[in-house]
Amino acid sequence: MFTDLLLQVENFDPDIAREFGGEELQEIASANDILGIPLIQTSSLLSLAILFIFNLLICWIIVHFLYYRKSKRKDYYYTFMLFSITVFLLMFLLNNVNLGMGFALGLFAIFGMIRYRTEMVPIREMTYLFVIIGIAVINGLAMSHGYINLLIINLLFVVAIAIVDGVFGAKRQPAKIILYDKIELIKHGREDELKADLEERTGLTINKLEVGHIDFLRDVAYVKIYYQPISEEENTIDLIVKPR
Repeated sequence: MFTDLLLQVENFDPDIAREFGGEELQEIASANDILGIPLIQTSSLLSLAILFIFNLLICWIIVHFLYYRKSKRKDYYYTFMLFSITVFLLMFLLNNVNLGMGFALGLFAIFGMIRYRTEMVPIREMTYLFVIIGIAVINGLAMSHGYINLLIINLLFVVAIAIVDGVFGAKRQPAKIILYDKIELIKHGREDELKADLEERTGLTINKLEVGHIDFLRDVAYVKIYYQPISEEENTIDLIVKPR
């Protein structure tokens, strides 16, 4: 009884009420408003709770079981989850506001193009960030498509990411860029000596190495080494040569 009354209040139009003599319902609606803003909308609140939990679960499955399983990057773990929550709530609220689709797409583009000033975001992390934002936007705006359709769309995301990341997303081999001083060892045919010297000086097991820029004026060269990881967690400053 009380729920039915609240639903009537939420869809209340004062002009129609005056025309058909709905003074009692108008008084209830006024009591349910604070400065013209409804105190509660039960139907919207229920949809918010269901979709929020659903979106959070899907994004957690993608981040925890697909992304974090390989990268072990805890910083991006919580970043992806907070992005998902923020974008979902933003899109859910904008869905009830009469705004143009261009505005919503503009917000989506701004979030998608974010780059952090402290470091360049790797391509894999940017891809997952784009996917998380896309899922949050879909779940926040697709209330009219039905829960089953929404479930199928999200499952397609999970399955596609699992297949693509499993087949083409081999674990990246850690690498370092070294400014090397024994320039005589960079000659072709002395790769074994170069590798042995670098392993001795770095203490790492080197799988492959590449010689890059050579400076004969200073007798130094840039050497990129691919090595066996010491721990499962990724080293975020491997490719930094020196402070800028």
